[in-house]
Amino acid sequence: MKLRLEDNGVPIYVQLREQVLRAIGSGELKPGEQLPTMRQVAVDLRVDLNTVRHAYDELEQTGAIVIRRPRGTYVADRPPPVDPARQARRTEGVAQQAIALAVASGVDPAEMAQQVMQIMKREGSRK
Repeated sequence: MKLRLEDNGVPIYVQLREQVLRAIGSGELKPGEQLPTMRQVAVDLRVDLNTVRHAYDELEQTGAIVIRRPRGTYVADRPPPVDPARQARRTEGVAQQAIALAVASGVDPAEMAQQVMQIMKREGSRK
């Protein structure tokens, strides 16, 4: 996975978080696969270590990655099932983040939703 930053007004930690999530969602990063260290990402991208830590912490909070100090950071296995109310809150939170990212990137959220559905249909046919 090659991380890169764009000068598009989206905060750096959000760009990093979203790139990792996309790589996990696309299968580029597999469950159990080790991610680069926070320090390595900070050096490679020439950003503050706390910025990378912010992105990794958010990814850990969502259950996408597991940070095992001092062994490293890994893509999480599928998260355990959660109760329906908690799942609904989590889904709404992810949707709100997606809308905010779309707006910050100058993308119409409705068009983004249509694109998500198209990708899901396409990906579903390959699995």
